[in-house]
Amino acid sequence: MATDIENSMITVAGQGAYLSRPAGGSTAGMLLLPMISGISAQVREWADTLAGRGITTLTWDPWHGRPSGDETPMDTLFGWMSELDDETCLGEARQLLDHLLGELGCTSAGTIGWCMGGRFALLLGGREPRLANVVAYHPTVPGTPAPNHTVDAVAAAASIGAPVLMLYPGADSLVPVESFQRLQTALQSRSTGTSVVAFFPGAEHGFSARARHGNPVNAEAAALAWPQAVQFIETTTAAG
Repeated sequence: MATDIENSMITVAGQGAYLSRPAGGSTAGMLLLPMISGISAQVREWADTLAGRGITTLTWDPWHGRPSGDETPMDTLFGWMSELDDETCLGEARQLLDHLLGELGCTSAGTIGWCMGGRFALLLGGREPRLANVVAYHPTVPGTPAPNHTVDAVAAAASIGAPVLMLYPGADSLVPVESFQRLQTALQSRSTGTSVVAFFPGAEHGFSARARHGNPVNAEAAALAWPQAVQFIETTTAAG
């Protein structure tokens, strides 16, 4: 049953973030790591949906207040993405996780990311033992790492201690199936932490984005994936 929520942009350790939570807060939390469009309307909707299910959500702003969203030209966004530093971004994510598990009163918190954020979810999972889960939607892990990808996503995936849900589209043009297979092998090599891997034949990179739902394969994949992700999040954060 959905509950009343409260949401707003807040500042955490000097960085902006979108907070959405059940009225009065909750003990379960999730750190959202968005796709290239940043804190877009759809990402806020996802955050609000989780908040309505009793989960406090905090969304990272990779662009530090610069106007983004679906209206920002992709060339501009790709330029910004090429300037991101892995260690800096992970430091910002950990500050937000500190806030979830500190001032916001959560006793259990995981992370979910999409595309660019899906890769960062895997990286954070490999570094952060406090996480209750890691959800990586079509993580952008190309066959040849980008020059600013200084942290190995496959090695990070192998180091995650928490349960992981990874979702991969079979027609991903940015992430070859070989990269997906390396990530899957890394996850399944772990001695702890459940690995749940969902494969969507014919779906494209970023299938969760509403803008890609003109392709019915993407729309169907998104409709199947989101309820699975929500249930996974509810189960793993409640366990803490």
